[in-house]
Amino acid sequence: MTWTLRAYHAPDFSKEALANAPDAALREAPADGIAPEQFHAMSIFPEYFKINGQWLLAEESRMDCVPVYKDGRIHVREFRLLKKGDRVVVGRTEDGSEGIYVHPDGFREETAQRDTFAFRQNRSRETAFSRDYDELYPLLRHDRDHGKIVWVLGPAFAFDYDARLAFSRLIEAGYVHAVLAGNALATHDLEAAFLNTALGQNIYTQKPQPNGHYNHLDTINRVKARGGIPTFIQAENIDNGIIYSCEKHHVPYVLAGSIRDDGPLPPVYANVYEAQDRMRDQIRSATTVLCMATMLHTIAVGNMTPSYRVMPDGTVRQVYFYCVDISEFTVNKLSDRGSLSARGIVTNVQDFIVTLSKGLGL
Repeated sequence: MTWTLRAYHAPDFSKEALANAPDAALREAPADGIAPEQFHAMSIFPEYFKINGQWLLAEESRMDCVPVYKDGRIHVREFRLLKKGDRVVVGRTEDGSEGIYVHPDGFREETAQRDTFAFRQNRSRETAFSRDYDELYPLLRHDRDHGKIVWVLGPAFAFDYDARLAFSRLIEAGYVHAVLAGNALATHDLEAAFLNTALGQNIYTQKPQPNGHYNHLDTINRVKARGGIPTFIQAENIDNGIIYSCEKHHVPYVLAGSIRDDGPLPPVYANVYEAQDRMRDQIRSATTVLCMATMLHTIAVGNMTPSYRVMPDGTVRQVYFYCVDISEFTVNKLSDRGSLSARGIVTNVQDFIVTLSKGLGL
């Protein structure tokens, strides 16, 4: 199977409507965290703004943020990060008539021909996902060496021996460049390495162990007593698991806190906006994102991931976004974003990661 990245086709700014478009209007933010009236809100698509007669692409975008013109570039800011006096683009048309142009079809994906009435148009538990695997293998091989693969993980991976092993092999083989998760994924993965259980169940037999409901709390307590995850791993001779492999291979991981967290582990960000900033630090350069079995983290990452990325050499490429979950609702939630690249796969994530690992020859 021959596979290549889709080419990006920029707008034709020589067309009369765009060539004669006015410059975009700029208004200063009246106060910190406050946008001017009629501010323009960003989408997930490439967006261009005409400033001083030149069309500028917002190079790092994020949905539901505002474009700020500074130092000859368009910067995309969260409302909470706006500063008084920031020059914000205002205008709510997207066709260039106000110097704002949204370009939704730059990658020219094939649109399936549909009859007026047809069965099985959505992605569900009845969908066959063989083609998705066939597309994922070459994509991941490409981005292992030429992109950045970010994984967003729920705790389900930590509950199964084979899934933990499969994901660890992906890390070792270079297919994981960052991990975004919560306290639970790290806690139960470290519990599995420390006590061979996850939430008190043996990770292989799935049988509850005596007093097993203490195990995740004992693990958190021991990690804190040891001074953190790296020193815990060393002191307790931990030699397996997702977090162990991330530490061993210097893969960054961001653990975002939750109101329901136990403990939590020392690296968990308790401030939600600090966690959001650290997550976006990883997403800014992501080229493939895979979200698995974590609805809230998936939606959060989906909101901060544009459909394109401007590479260091100036080329524009597509960002591939996958949501893998046993719940059809979670999977289809991403398609509601209108993303070019959000694809849903309805399956057990433990089976998915084992299949993916084997398909990549690991």
